[in-house]
Amino acid sequence: MHQLHFPKRFEHTHPPVRSVNDIETEQLTLGQRAADRVAAIVGSWRFIGLQSLVLTGWACINVVAWTHHWDPYPFILMNLFLSLQAAYTAPMLMMSQNRMAARDRLEAHNDYLINRKAEEEVRAVLDHLSAQDEALTKIIESLVGTLEAGSRPPGPGAAAPR
Repeated sequence: MHQLHFPKRFEHTHPPVRSVNDIETEQLTLGQRAADRVAAIVGSWRFIGLQSLVLTGWACINVVAWTHHWDPYPFILMNLFLSLQAAYTAPMLMMSQNRMAARDRLEAHNDYLINRKAEEEVRAVLDHLSAQDEALTKIIESLVGTLEAGSRPPGPGAAAPR
């Protein structure tokens, strides 16, 4: 019978896959956490509703106030506060977006590494399946040869069955 050959056993030499969320959380600084928190608060409908109520109340109180207008129309003090809010909020939103972009790059790199590992493992499985195909073909050929040799009619000089 032919010698059967199988590929070497596949060894998993890579470290376990880690969650990008865990990696990213370990690397966050206090400033990045604060920027994310500000972005989460300012980017919510609750904040928009609350800010709308405050601004509407501010304007109504200063228009209707009978004795003391702390910020008469055209509401210069309110504009100052809104400008200050925008001056501090915009950079924090940009910091949060930059961090998210860095996280996306980390996630893409992690996906690339996982795809490379998966491709290597799929290649090993396909090599092993190919070796099994060859082995099965050789075994079947050997069995067919054995069966054919056993079912041949007896040659000359052989005793005939009674």
